[in-house]
Amino acid sequence: EKELHGVNTRKDLINLDLIMQKDIKKKLIENGVTILQPESVRVSHDTKIAKDCIIEPFVVIKKGVTIKSKVTIKSHSVLENCIIGEGSIIGPSARIRPYSRIGKKVKIGNFVEIKNSTIKDFTSISHLSYIGDSTIGKNVNIGAGTITCNYDGKKKNKTVIKDNVFIGSNTSLVAPLIVGSNSTIGAGSVITKNIPPNSLAIERTEQKNLKKSK
Repeated sequence: EKELHGVNTRKDLINLDLIMQKDIKKKLIENGVTILQPESVRVSHDTKIAKDCIIEPFVVIKKGVTIKSKVTIKSHSVLENCIIGEGSIIGPSARIRPYSRIGKKVKIGNFVEIKNSTIKDFTSISHLSYIGDSTIGKNVNIGAGTITCNYDGKKKNKTVIKDNVFIGSNTSLVAPLIVGSNSTIGAGSVITKNIPPNSLAIERTEQKNLKKSK
C-alpha cells in the first residue's frame, strides 16, 4: 500500500519521507547496525553501514556515505560523501564533508570538521579543529584548536602531514605545507614553512610581563 502513496502536497512528501526513512533504517538494523532512537536519525537511500556499528541519536547521514564495521557515530554528527574506516569513532558534533576518507581506528572528536581530506589509521583529532584539503598520515595527534589554512583568497592549497607527527594545540598550518614524519609542533605556532622529518618546530614571540599601573 505504501508504494502507491501520491505526493500532491508538502505534507504528503513529509509523510512519504517518514515511511521511507523507517524502511531504510529497519533494513540497517536487521543487518546488524545499532541505531539508538532511530526516529531521530536521518540516513540517505544509498547509505552503506557494516555490521556492529553504533549510530547515536540525532545523526544525519547524507548521500554517498560508506561506514565500515565497528564504527561509532556519536550524536549530532553530520556525514556526507565520505568513507569511514573500521573501528573509528566520529563525534559527537563532528562534520565530515565530501571527498573525505577516514582510516581505521581514527578518532574525530567534538566540533571537528574534515573536508576533502584523507586521515590515515590510528590518527586522533579530538576536538575543535578544521582539516581541509589535507593528507594526514598514520598515528598523528592533532591538538585542540588546530586549523589548516587552506584558502589564500584565490585557490585551495594542500597540507601534507606525514606519519607519527604531534601537533600542539592552537596551531595554524598555512598551506601549501609539508610536515615531515616524527616531527613535533609546539602549541600556539603559526607554521608557514615545510618542516623536515624528526624536527621540533616552534613559532612564538617572546613573552613580556609588564607591571600594571596603579
